Amino acid sequence: MTTKDKTMATGKQDRLRRAGGVFDPLKDSSVDKLRARSIPKTPQSVSPSYRLAYTDEDFLCRDELRPVRLQLELLKPEMMLAEMGIQSTVVLFGGARIPAPGADPWAARNEVQRKNLTEASVYYEEARKFAALCAKESAHHDHQEFVVITGGGPGVMEAGNRGASEAGAPTIGLNILLPHEQAPNPYVTPALSFNFHYFAIRKMHFLMRARAIAVFPGGFGTLDELFEAVTLIQTRRMARIPLILFAEKFWNTIIDFQALADFGTIAPEDMELITFVETAEEAWKVIADFYELEEARP
Repeated sequence: MTTKDKTMATGKQDRLRRAGGVFDPLKDSSVDKLRARSIPKTPQSVSPSYRLAYTDEDFLCRDELRPVRLQLELLKPEMMLAEMGIQSTVVLFGGARIPAPGADPWAARNEVQRKNLTEASVYYEEARKFAALCAKESAHHDHQEFVVITGGGPGVMEAGNRGASEAGAPTIGLNILLPHEQAPNPYVTPALSFNFHYFAIRKMHFLMRARAIAVFPGGFGTLDELFEAVTLIQTRRMARIPLILFAEKFWNTIIDFQALADFGTIAPEDMELITFVETAEEAWKVIADFYELEEARP
């Protein structure tokens, strides 16, 4: 066969190639999904048993399909992040109830909480500035490295997405349906806005590309995320990365880290896994020093 014949043969079969050029003679499942909608309505065709398994939401939500749903929640964001070229992230954890400066502390139940949350708004602003510093570094890597990722909700999460967005960078939100977080905040890049049912899979996605983790004051969810990360680092189930806690007074008030070391339930050197900072600039310096980045670039 001549080179010309080979070229013609390839051209005739182009419609049978998947993305990436892989030859696939099997019927595309998306085509059958559409064809199934046009099948005449009969007692047989409208029966739930007749639905294509992969388009049957009732079937996919059965208890027996939980392993499949777990796999799908792991796979979908991973595929989409890879397609967008996201190589690494900087994670921002923190309270959904912390308001922006000047905003109403909507979650306050009494005057003490109102005062505390209002004062904590300084960390909304620090999260916003920190995310902007990350975004500026990310720009030097075509926005593929040091991409800001948050839980996609309000409070500190909104501040992180906002700071990155205002700096002109894409930013990721991993949302989950909770009473105070019914929709992603408006600063998440739409193509990088994900929704989860399983907390465990969501937490995996936070850490799978993480080059640094910044934790701001927060509640049970923030504590869960902090201890998950520090445990994985301590047990060497993930590489050592900067784990930065904003607001040292807050953290030392609610958790006596030193008491754990003094008692012997953690090693004294485990205290070195955590770095306390107060400002965005201090936090970025921790990351720049750790990765030997050009500190002046942001």
